[in-house]
Amino acid sequence: MAIILYSYFRSSAAFRVRIALNIKAIDYQIRPIHLLKNGGQQHQPEYLQLNPQGLLPVLAIDDLIISQSSAIIEYLEQIYPSPAMLPELAIDKAYVRSLAQIIACDIHPLNNLRVQEYLQKKWDNEDDKQLWYHHWIQQGFSAFEQRLEENDNNGLFCFSNIPGIADAFLIPQVYNALRYSCNIQPYPLIKGIYDNCMQQIAFVNAAPENQPDAE
Repeated sequence: MAIILYSYFRSSAAFRVRIALNIKAIDYQIRPIHLLKNGGQQHQPEYLQLNPQGLLPVLAIDDLIISQSSAIIEYLEQIYPSPAMLPELAIDKAYVRSLAQIIACDIHPLNNLRVQEYLQKKWDNEDDKQLWYHHWIQQGFSAFEQRLEENDNNGLFCFSNIPGIADAFLIPQVYNALRYSCNIQPYPLIKGIYDNCMQQIAFVNAAPENQPDAE
């Protein structure tokens, strides 16, 4: 069974899936799709046949094609249940998923490549773009940090001392925030989780600089 991940080294959504695949020790191949070269390889007809949205990532398992990082990771959790990336209790599952959705629904869509390219056309001033990016990071991370503070189960990771789905979503967003010079010192729990995760081999091997298409 061939497992192929269509990925771009700087895509935070693809980064999430790489983390999940690595945590579960699943063998997979990277198929690079460059989001900038030739007008963006994700817009080429061959790739649009896989994902009509022209977005990354896509996971291909033989003839099965799955898009959207949340759906991919949930699928992997069901097909490869060990090690688990979700806690046992339903209420804890809901909490962990809610953390992931803060990233996937409320931060990332406002700061992704498509939005940045649009803002580039509208605003000549790079400082304005930076302010936009920092604003939405601050809004999202403040809420995320508060949720962590209110829950007694946070530890080395977002939930307890086992890496899970919330970490797979959080770490790429923190990585990008640091890349854009966001100050994460006001979020000590987030920073502690990030520092710990980036010492784990599953996260290190998933990092952008360690991808075959890294530049």
